[in-house]
Amino acid sequence: MDLYYIPSSAPCRAVLMTAQALGVDLNKKFLNLRKSEHLTPEFLKINPQHTVPTLIDGDFVLWESRVIMMYLCEKFDAAGKWYPKCPKLRAIVQHRMLFDLEILYRSFADYFYPTMLRGERADPKMYTNIERAFEMFNTLLEGKQFAAGDFVTIADISLLSTVTTFDSVKFDLSKYPNVARWYEACKIAVPGYAENLEGCKIFEKIFRNKL
Repeated sequence: MDLYYIPSSAPCRAVLMTAQALGVDLNKKFLNLRKSEHLTPEFLKINPQHTVPTLIDGDFVLWESRVIMMYLCEKFDAAGKWYPKCPKLRAIVQHRMLFDLEILYRSFADYFYPTMLRGERADPKMYTNIERAFEMFNTLLEGKQFAAGDFVTIADISLLSTVTTFDSVKFDLSKYPNVARWYEACKIAVPGYAENLEGCKIFEKIFRNKL
């Protein structure tokens, strides 16, 4: 399977960690966004939304990281270790992944990306959304070791890639004790964290250069 990706991207890193957790070898294809390789006719034919990560499995093409993660689990996680078979547990995993997509990761993008991508001054009001997102995440983790309960799942992988990115820009996690505890546990429990961290260092360099 081919994976078009960039190592600095949190969604791409989440897919890479999922693949490592499942023991799946992906043929990684770096897509240079600075050279607009995602806008070439060849890539647009593959993915008209021209986003990364993009997975190609034979004649099947899929994008959006969290959907790719679920697909990989459906195909390779027969025991349901990372993506539980129980409908209720699976629903919780899906909720936490959507919470990451729509609340936590979006709060990062809304605050930081205008500066990084367009050189605009960050909107202080958007920072409030970050704090609210982490307050909610801290509440969701109350009494739980991991995002969906006492076992690590792909929900943790998705959230970990996002929180690592926050950590790279020196966001203070200590104000959210449940998140800080969870973060340290995930560093050990999630395979591929080292590669995730290396990608995050690349992101940090890009971020610092944009300030």
